Amino acid sequence: QVQMLESGGGSVQAGGSLKLSCRAPGFMSQQCGMGWYRQAEGKQREWISTIEYGGSTTYSDSVKGRFTISRGGAQDTVYLEMNNVQPEDSAIYSCKTITPGRRCRQFNYWGQGTQVTVSS
Repeated sequence: QVQMLESGGGSVQAGGSLKLSCRAPGFMSQQCGMGWYRQAEGKQREWISTIEYGGSTTYSDSVKGRFTISRGGAQDTVYLEMNNVQPEDSAIYSCKTITPGRRCRQFNYWGQGTQVTVSS
């Protein structure tokens, strides 16, 4: 099991930007795709973005055009650049693999997440 380590959250005003990071050492060498998810208070966790091992990306309609997923770094980090954030983006953001099967199962665990709070 690999502990996901999310960071970069904080408080920001509507229209502002944040860049979140998720360290998951080894996910590139294991050829795993990764996804970002969020859970707002009182709501179910929702998927918001994916980056496949091959590099293709997808986004939920709620963040398309505002958020950008990417990856890199020596520590195998997945990033989520958030622009023009809105109060409805307030949530705990977490990452996890989106690749099923044994090869990537060590990345199939939730970390602590990072809190994003957007004020109007």
